Amino acid sequence: MWFRRDLRLADNPALLAAVEAGGEHGVLALFVLDPFLWQRAGAARRAFLTRCLRELDASIGGALCVRTGDPVSVVPEVVAAVDAAGVWCATDFGPYGSDRDESVAVALESIGAPLHRVGTNYAVPPGVVRNGSGAPYKVFTPFTRAWRAAGWPAAEPSPGAVRWRSLAGERVPAVAVPEVVLPEAGEAAAAVAARRFFEGPLANYDCDRDRPDLEGTSRLSPYLRWGCVHPRQLLGELDDRPSHGVFRGELCWREFYADVLHHQPDTARHSLQPAMTAMPVDEGPTADQRFESWAQGRTGFPFVDAGMRQLRAEAWMHNRVRMVVASFLVKDLHLDWRRGARWFMDQLVDGDLASNQHGWQWVAGTGTDASPYFRIFNPITQGRRFDPDGDYVRRWVPELRGVPGRAVHEPWKLAAPPSDYPAPIVDHAAERDEALWRYQMLRSGGGSGGV
Repeated sequence: MWFRRDLRLADNPALLAAVEAGGEHGVLALFVLDPFLWQRAGAARRAFLTRCLRELDASIGGALCVRTGDPVSVVPEVVAAVDAAGVWCATDFGPYGSDRDESVAVALESIGAPLHRVGTNYAVPPGVVRNGSGAPYKVFTPFTRAWRAAGWPAAEPSPGAVRWRSLAGERVPAVAVPEVVLPEAGEAAAAVAARRFFEGPLANYDCDRDRPDLEGTSRLSPYLRWGCVHPRQLLGELDDRPSHGVFRGELCWREFYADVLHHQPDTARHSLQPAMTAMPVDEGPTADQRFESWAQGRTGFPFVDAGMRQLRAEAWMHNRVRMVVASFLVKDLHLDWRRGARWFMDQLVDGDLASNQHGWQWVAGTGTDASPYFRIFNPITQGRRFDPDGDYVRRWVPELRGVPGRAVHEPWKLAAPPSDYPAPIVDHAAERDEALWRYQMLRSGGGSGGV
């Protein structure tokens, strides 16, 4: 059993198939630390992955074999070492993963041990949902209707008694991120987090999910990222109550973006809408300084800065705030969305290529959204609306903890603004006009490259 992004025993079709095929001969559990992926993951994601691996190892009695290297060579070597009849894994739909698996399948075929791809990390596999003409959906709303109509099987239990085979491997590396508070790792922790959500925040999810000052979200995204829980296990708990429907929709967004990336893998690096590639973006020393202010949470806009500081402290950010800080980077600072997307992928514990890249494109107006570039989030009014008492800002921006109530969202208006908090680095109203002007120039054919 080749584990990848399915670090759990329950509801794991590939594992069930491997156990059945292995019978009395047993199953070897393998995880390959692929340098290509490892080097591209930030420290928080590496740390969470390694902790999940240790939890998985403990759950199977220390039988997890970990090897480092290119899976195209490592997997056949392990197969030969234990004389395995075949390799079972979940289907990977990512651009890199799908190509890697094809290469591994060819290598395994040459030694007579086929690669069996069973199940996926999604309720409905990417590529299944199509419109009436057989083409993939480009807009979320019709996709979600077809996605729900497609349906999904019920979650499967963990396999019974398994004869786990052993093979010498490597120690799971320890990745220290002392400055970041990460969630508990592994399948058991995912089950606890899911139960906390279902017994608490889910009841008011439709009302509270946009409030970063409240504990209104599921916090399950890191577990979904590494497959410590399968979306089927969550979807099976939902009924037709409004709050359940909204949460179901959020799970569907994850699957929609995976579907978009599956059909158009280049959108991991390039705009889904080719015409938007000509949108002028700022470059040079001033742009770099503004990016650094954004990344460090020193823009002078409290709601933006709170989000960026939460990201640094928890390797996670509330979804509403993700949209606001992304809009600020693209439409107030006029920087390339890919620059922000790279920073998020480096920092986030739940960094998922499809969700991250297409979430950024949704905000930047280069992706799937039907009303794109002219949506510009006002960081002040967003703060007032979704952090009405200022508690979220005061939690993450200590310089403003002495500012009461809603005044915390505009500290520059105070008679004596805090001396250790920066003034706004831009004028939002002016930059909004500039963003719209650039968009109009692009539509009229006057756009150009970097400025």
